[in-house]
Amino acid sequence: MHMDNMDADLKPTPQQKGQIKSKERVSKHGEVFTAEREVNAMLDLVKQETERIESRFLEPACGDGNFLIEILRRKLAVCEQRVQQKQWTQLQYEKHAVWAVSSIYGIELLPDNAEACRQRLYGYFCEQYERLFGEACKPACRNAVAYLLGRNIIMGDALTYRRVDQPDEWIVVSEWSFIGEGKVVRRDYSFSYLVATGQGGDLFSDQPCDTFPPVYFLNLSHAAYEN
Repeated sequence: MHMDNMDADLKPTPQQKGQIKSKERVSKHGEVFTAEREVNAMLDLVKQETERIESRFLEPACGDGNFLIEILRRKLAVCEQRVQQKQWTQLQYEKHAVWAVSSIYGIELLPDNAEACRQRLYGYFCEQYERLFGEACKPACRNAVAYLLGRNIIMGDALTYRRVDQPDEWIVVSEWSFIGEGKVVRRDYSFSYLVATGQGGDLFSDQPCDTFPPVYFLNLSHAAYEN
């Protein structure tokens, strides 16, 4: 086959633009991104849950985050509405916005997609946060969000339950439970155990791998969990 024709075969058609990166990736990995219209139609089936701050969502093949960015958009819109109605202070917004981020999980086989998903969610959070509070935004809040996305968007294979970046390691999913005035309890679970036990509507069970002491939500970081 002539190289010009081969290149043309690998390019997405106008109808596929935004849904595939290349036909080669489709062939090798079955990578096809869900269009925005279909994303919203599917999420509207559980609309009430997408607007509930603490409702957890896990996408086992999250790509670069088409579903997750829309879930985050809906949750942050609820947070913003409470601020505009003067029901929440900035600190209350920050707590609930971080809580919203902590409730969103993705597993992705391809490293470039996983990183793009993290950056996309982080960028959207920062955009909304800065639009509302400008110079009053706290670096600690941004750092907490970056940390959560680093843990919750996992480079892994949801079929084998193993990480892609560390093939000898099982996928571990962290549960973030908000208690009291902004404290967060982290519990780590083996993804294989969660899938095997089938918790119905609840992502997590009562048998975590590890439980960590409470941390104030603005102090969430790798340093907070170092011995």
